[in-house]
Amino acid sequence: MSTPDYAAADAAPAPRPGRSRLFIVLAGLYLAQSIPSYLIAAALPPIMREAGVSRAAIGYMSILFLPLVLKFLWAPYVDRIRPFARAHRAGWVIITQVVVIGCLLCLLPLGPTDVRAIMAVGMVASLLISTQDIATDGYAAKYLPARDRAIGNAIQGGAVAFGVLIGGTLSLILYHHVGWRWMILGVVAFSALPLLAALAMRESDAPAPAGAPRPSILRFLRRADVRNILWVALIYRVSEGLVKAMEGPYLVDSGVPLDQIGYLSGVSATTAGLAGSAIAAWLVTRRGARFALGLLGAMRTLCFALFALHALGLLAGTWPLFGAAGFQTLIRYMEIVALYSLFMSVTSPDQPGTDFTILACAQLIVYLVGSLVSGKLADLFGYGALFTLAAGLSAIAVLATMRMLAPGPRAASARSR
Repeated sequence: MSTPDYAAADAAPAPRPGRSRLFIVLAGLYLAQSIPSYLIAAALPPIMREAGVSRAAIGYMSILFLPLVLKFLWAPYVDRIRPFARAHRAGWVIITQVVVIGCLLCLLPLGPTDVRAIMAVGMVASLLISTQDIATDGYAAKYLPARDRAIGNAIQGGAVAFGVLIGGTLSLILYHHVGWRWMILGVVAFSALPLLAALAMRESDAPAPAGAPRPSILRFLRRADVRNILWVALIYRVSEGLVKAMEGPYLVDSGVPLDQIGYLSGVSATTAGLAGSAIAAWLVTRRGARFALGLLGAMRTLCFALFALHALGLLAGTWPLFGAAGFQTLIRYMEIVALYSLFMSVTSPDQPGTDFTILACAQLIVYLVGSLVSGKLADLFGYGALFTLAAGLSAIAVLATMRMLAPGPRAASARSR
């Protein structure tokens, strides 16, 4: 089945914000949602554990990620409803970020042992952050020209890396030195700064005329040109959750000290978020998303194979594990840039947030499913079988993706116009 030329320029692009201004605004917007996200995901669990909260209770925190998976259900309403007459997606960003800051302030009278209250506040914040993400992704998809999509997604990766540092690492440092109250106030201050980016957003889309088709999930599914991309979203990362969820436990069971695992995780995530995103942007710009996904998928398969060989006793030492784990993190950030650039290339101008969110949620769902079943598979069959399965699924997914994105007659016709 042939696919259109995903690098082709939009047929009738709307007037766009200035290039440099757009990049700065996107950096601020993605940083805005990353800081509170990583406070909840990265800082609060270890703080709660140190305060004596049970591991079972902390495990329930994972339910806070549910809105990130289900946000496609209300994405059409974000595309459809304008909070302010002259500010469509900017209005959503401003409202949600202000209320998220309010949620953070609600944590002040609480303590790290108030699990139910933290869960309640965290769920409201997660719903708001997910809604803000729809608006931000829709803004990026609508106003980034084809040549800048990879750069825009690299900026997102870099902003997320800084969000990890501020919301996760810095929050833990503040809590250790000055306590809960000042940690929360510090995160609030950092979360307020990116509001300037929302105020700097420029939008050219007018309100939809009466009788115009409304954004919806069904409109997305009716488009033949996105169905191939939906399949890519559903299969390309199906193997990653199997490995990522068991990477830490396998390193522990292999005798690697916890401090080394933490150092490897923190350094590789920050480095990969910055360097990997930049490299991926260059690769996608020069060679296209199809080539990038094929190359990265092949390298990912090799990393999984190294894990499998080590688990089966065919490879000795911890350095191969460190190399495979760190390189896998780099590849994962690069994949996101390539995948999101591909997703943006098929979004429609009248419902960009809906189209992009459906595709983004699809790849996240299969990743989480793999994570959920990985532990059970490891218990039943062992690490060696789990990692071997992941390597095989990765190879199959790469071959299928390359086939589905292969240029066909329609792509050649598009390039000739």
